[in-house]
Amino acid sequence: MAKPDAMAVLPIARRKLSDEVFDRLLKQIETGGFAPDSQIPSERELMTAYGVGRPAIREAMQRLEKLGLIAITHGERARVVQPTVADVIRQIDHAARHVLATQPESLTQLQEARVFFEIGMVREAAKKAEAADITLLEAALARQAAHLTHDAGRFVVADMEFHTTIAAVTRNAVLEAVSHGMLHWLSMFHASALHWKGHEHITLEEHRLILDAIIAHDEEAAAEAMRMHLQRSRLLFSSPQAGG
Repeated sequence: MAKPDAMAVLPIARRKLSDEVFDRLLKQIETGGFAPDSQIPSERELMTAYGVGRPAIREAMQRLEKLGLIAITHGERARVVQPTVADVIRQIDHAARHVLATQPESLTQLQEARVFFEIGMVREAAKKAEAADITLLEAALARQAAHLTHDAGRFVVADMEFHTTIAAVTRNAVLEAVSHGMLHWLSMFHASALHWKGHEHITLEEHRLILDAIIAHDEEAAAEAMRMHLQRSRLLFSSPQAGG
């Protein structure tokens, strides 16, 4: 006979009907039962199929919409969406901004993570860069130089564009989306990490070194140039004159 404590188990949790509907619809989407860009059955059809009321269907559908998995348009059936990595990053934007706004140490950690991320990213760009990529990078650097003394805001935007263009050269959608996200959050909460006011010419010189290494397909030189470029930003991160 089993000992009494061997029979001690957690009680079976009662689930909301909307949770069950959500799980079933999600499984249909994940397994291809509902293909990307296809329409999901109407609320009435789902109510009949699952034997539940309208509130359970609507709550489940709203959860799927918040996850970016379906699009709901008034007067039409919901449509299955195939989110990109960029869409996923945008989904967490508000949560990320909240963390950065309420946890000061997270800004430092983001800056540290950027160093590791961009060094690896530029290695890949130096390996894969083609003539068309070099043209885009040269154009990005030229736009930044054009705003050297006239428009600090556009200088920073062009600075970010140079880095995100490097990300695009990797042909990796995850790297590109994360690059956009990191730079966007840094620009919102620590703009000085992207702009060393009064020393813009140093940023341009450092970008030139990075680009020259990419052109030469020299992965080590590109990584070192990027490391030095971002290390300056990291060391000066706590200073109001820091930049990157």
